[in-house]
Amino acid sequence: MTYVDGFVAAVPTANKAAYIRHASDAAVVFKEHGVLQFVECWGDDVPDGKLTSFPMAVKCRDDETVIFSWLVWPSRQVRDQAMPRIMEDPRLQPDVNPMPFDGKRLIYGGFEVVVDQ
Repeated sequence: MTYVDGFVAAVPTANKAAYIRHASDAAVVFKEHGVLQFVECWGDDVPDGKLTSFPMAVKCRDDETVIFSWLVWPSRQVRDQAMPRIMEDPRLQPDVNPMPFDGKRLIYGGFEVVVDQ
């Protein structure tokens, strides 16, 4: 069964084009290391909540937009073997491909797929 890494972050709205470039460049590297699908979504209808919400989770400011993304891997084993190589890849180093958002507010996690219809 496939394995999914999921991400939520707040990106300065003015950095949308830079974020798309950043993600597109990263997608090439991730695909080379086994990712089956690399999806980046720019928030369009992401309401504030009263108790919890995507904007609250990443402390989204008025001048930021929530992004939601996921990577589909063949398995967790493939992901675990690939991630150290991906993080060391020179094309993803901050001086070459800087994150156009505050990475400290990035939420991420790995998920075992239990239903895929």
